[in-house]
Amino acid sequence: MYMNCISYASNYHRLSFSHNSEIVSSLSYEAFAMSATKPGSRKRASESERAKLDKNKRSATDNFDLDLDFDLSDDIKGIVSALHLIRDKAQKDGQKKNEETISSVGSEIKSMIEGLKSKIEKDRQSFAKALSKSSKEYESSLKNETAKFQALHENFCKEKATSLQSLKDIISKFEEEKEKLFVRYEQLRKKERVMISEQEKACNDKIAQLEESLKKKKQDDKTFSILRKTLGSFLESASDEEFPPDD
Repeated sequence: MYMNCISYASNYHRLSFSHNSEIVSSLSYEAFAMSATKPGSRKRASESERAKLDKNKRSATDNFDLDLDFDLSDDIKGIVSALHLIRDKAQKDGQKKNEETISSVGSEIKSMIEGLKSKIEKDRQSFAKALSKSSKEYESSLKNETAKFQALHENFCKEKATSLQSLKDIISKFEEEKEKLFVRYEQLRKKERVMISEQEKACNDKIAQLEESLKKKKQDDKTFSILRKTLGSFLESASDEEFPPDD
């Protein structure tokens, strides 16, 4: 029975050592493959390998626990110690590979971040230059348009002042002419009134003279008629006395 246990342990030792060697070789190969792939793929492969390694560790530990249930000899304990050493070495190698992978991924991520920062900084500087150029062009255009508007405004104000002054002069001249015309009109009215009054007076005087003359003429005509009648009567009586009827 003792020999059977030793034989079983030796066979188990060879199998376990071969299995762990395969695990280490597999880890080395997968670590090399992971280093050639993208950071995300290496990380997923590392996690998968770590899970597989943990599973193998648990399986080996369970087997060791089963073996330890027996009354093992020192040889078997040595084999178990060797297996533990192999397992620890595999764990350390895997941890080292994981650390190297993490460091490599971190370096690549850092490089990507630095490149992205550099690109963002270049884009920001380009945008700042374009914005500064646009601002200068806008400011120059605004100054030119402001100067043009100011000149037009000043010209308009001058023309407005000139037009207003001309309008005021015209209105003032019109008022003066109106006053002159009004004064002249009043003078003409007074003159007309005086002339009309003089004409009325002259006409009244002439009418009075004519009436007086007519009255005097009528009186003369009446006197002449009386004189004629008297003279006629006198002549008739004288002719009857001095001349005979045949004459």
